[in-house]
Amino acid sequence: MLFNRTTAAVLLFAANIPVFAASAPIAPAQTCEISEQLLVDLAYAAELNSFAPTSQSATLILNEAKLARAYAPRELLAEFAMKLRDIRYRSGGRAPATGFDCSGFVQYVFAHALGAELPDDSASQYHTGVMIHRSELRTGDLVFFHTKGKRISHVGIYLDNGRFIHSPSSGKRVRVDVLDDHYWSQHYAGAKRLDVLT
Repeated sequence: MLFNRTTAAVLLFAANIPVFAASAPIAPAQTCEISEQLLVDLAYAAELNSFAPTSQSATLILNEAKLARAYAPRELLAEFAMKLRDIRYRSGGRAPATGFDCSGFVQYVFAHALGAELPDDSASQYHTGVMIHRSELRTGDLVFFHTKGKRISHVGIYLDNGRFIHSPSSGKRVRVDVLDDHYWSQHYAGAKRLDVLT
């Protein structure tokens, strides 16, 4: 989307996003291309600051931001999950302040990144969505493991390139691991794709 620098500066200021070189002259005739990420950032800033657009241009930009968010759920999910790295494991944990267990982490990420509600435990989460083959994995798909016998007892969120993010176990923190790691490949139980990602 193209818009003039004056509109961009006003929007960024209103959204409390720093505007660099604000004293530099702004040429209204110049245009710049707004990236999807900036649209998303503007939408988040607008929501956080209750920013109400006062012009038709601002309204159009915020609508585009909402569309960008709607069409990029996998990327938003992965980005949000990565921001929670290093939060400690806690059995039954469901929030950053208290820590996460594996299913609590997955539940929190889907709820806050996409507004999707998931069951409380990994075994129940395994019964949601559509089963997919490991070769079909895409960012945001859920990967499941049987770490305690044959039952489903662990879940993570697939990222890309064979990596997944999860809250491993007591004494550890939310981190990224690789499916091909000996331990995880030995305990891999399957993957599911949720409706919110299709």
